Amino acid sequence: QVQLVESGGGLVQTGDSLRLSCAASGLTFSSYSMGWLRQAPGKEREFVAAISWSRGRTNYRNSVKGRFTISRDNAKNTVYLQMNSLKSEDTAIYYCAAVFGKWGTVLPDEYDYWGQGTQVTVSS
Repeated sequence: QVQLVESGGGLVQTGDSLRLSCAASGLTFSSYSMGWLRQAPGKEREFVAAISWSRGRTNYRNSVKGRFTISRDNAKNTVYLQMNSLKSEDTAIYYCAAVFGKWGTVLPDEYDYWGQGTQVTVSS
């Protein structure tokens, strides 16, 4: 059974930083590209960042480039999202997701597995 468990969310102020973690189990982690997606109240789920299963290629949505960094530790079956200079518009539930055999996946429907999400609230 595949499980993706996010942690690290919370309530912060504008300009603060947070580091999200996602621990994976039940899958060959090193064979999956991993992504972070988010969903704000009343909005559709959107792509935030992704990292390939090998060579560590990364992709970001434009609004987080230079502020967010995605990374992974295949030895720990964990993917991270370092979020700096947080803005109120970053407030959302952040989901970790996994996709097998694809790179550059930005559409939520293309991901195979999802975590339960972690809330990030940025107060101005």
